[in-house]
Amino acid sequence: MTNSLIYTPTLFSSNTATATATATTTTTILSYFKTSISRPHKSATILCCNRPNYIPNHIQDPNRIRIFDTTLRDGEQAPGASMTPKQKLDIAHQLAKLGVDIIEVGFPASNKADLETVKLIACEVGNVAVNDDGRIPVICGLARCHKNDIDKAWEAVQYAKFPRIHIFIATSEIHMKYKLKMSKEEVIEKARSMVAYARSLGCNDVQFSPEDAGRSDKEFLYEVLSEAVKAGATTLCIPDTVGYNWPREFGQLIADIKTNTPGAGNVIISTHCHNDLGLATANTLEGAYSGARQLEVTINGIGERAGNASLEEVVMAIKSKGELLGGLHTNVNTEHIVMTSKMVEEYSGLQVQPHKPIVGANAFAHESGIHQDGVLKNKSTYEIMSPKDIGLHRSNEAGLTLGKLSGRHALKAKLFELGYNFEGNELNDLFWRFKSIAEKKKVITDDDLITMVSK
Repeated sequence: MTNSLIYTPTLFSSNTATATATATTTTTILSYFKTSISRPHKSATILCCNRPNYIPNHIQDPNRIRIFDTTLRDGEQAPGASMTPKQKLDIAHQLAKLGVDIIEVGFPASNKADLETVKLIACEVGNVAVNDDGRIPVICGLARCHKNDIDKAWEAVQYAKFPRIHIFIATSEIHMKYKLKMSKEEVIEKARSMVAYARSLGCNDVQFSPEDAGRSDKEFLYEVLSEAVKAGATTLCIPDTVGYNWPREFGQLIADIKTNTPGAGNVIISTHCHNDLGLATANTLEGAYSGARQLEVTINGIGERAGNASLEEVVMAIKSKGELLGGLHTNVNTEHIVMTSKMVEEYSGLQVQPHKPIVGANAFAHESGIHQDGVLKNKSTYEIMSPKDIGLHRSNEAGLTLGKLSGRHALKAKLFELGYNFEGNELNDLFWRFKSIAEKKKVITDDDLITMVSK
């Protein structure tokens, strides 16, 4: 069947071509959308170009990990990280190039601008394949367990070829008592009824999250999650909302949920880990090792408080050490990591610390003489991955940065790069002059070296 949706964006000024154009999306979706919103669909199989059939609650390759990026939703909730609709659209396009499986675009019920932005991205990013394999990302909107939230989320994401609604409600004792003021029975009923309501609208891809799962009673979790599955949830996300768990603890939680939750074997289990104790990446990987097949991450690890699990860290850890995780792999095109990181850094205003793994300015830079000597002889002495794997192009092949700890080998290599070839006593003389300069300056520039040589 064919489902045609017409959406006219009204977010941007008249001089923005993207805003003035009417986005008309005609999507052919097999056995996914119903022809009216009066009854649910019977099947959730979606065919997409050369991509294996997308089935919300099943992954054909048991070792493949779905990457769920929430930079535009949870990432934007970081203080000072708010972005314009145009910036969010640009990042969504870049995330599609990166090859993430699901893009959580926003919280449509929070305000009109967010709803319209989610609609726009659903139209423009959620219907176009940008990679060779023909994959189109799932477009997701967040909703509390309220009908209005769910209505707004569906209003926005339904324009995508593969729409998803992400519903959540807190399940920890402290949240139920002080925030929700609800009993366990009320929380279970609310979760069940709202998942069922989302399915009744025609959305066959519904994710359910028990907020603060990491501090929730396990037996209660099993019950809530089971009811969500019965109501039609296709993904169960297990959040360590406050970053309180440690890897062995969180991995065991995922394993226990898979074992003790009726129906868990028929859905995808996901992680969502915060970084309050610096364990978000470790917890996420432990969750994957324990059976989670969707991992929620953000670019540069941005997000509430101390942030979320970092996409670049999680993906490159799987790429580098996947065999130790039982052969796990993702479909992320890692050569787009650096460009995506820089775009998010610029648009969010949240600077990446120099020592940030993978994308920090120092991640592939070497100033210590011992290290410089090693990488000049063989880069693998101090680099566990190639910078080219993440799309990083260095000004010099070995990533040398000259400073007071640098040695003769690095100085010689840098001078040779500038067109000078010194040996023996000449090099020794230049080296001690270089050391004298380096004691006074943190970083030695090419101009410093050229001036030093000319004297």
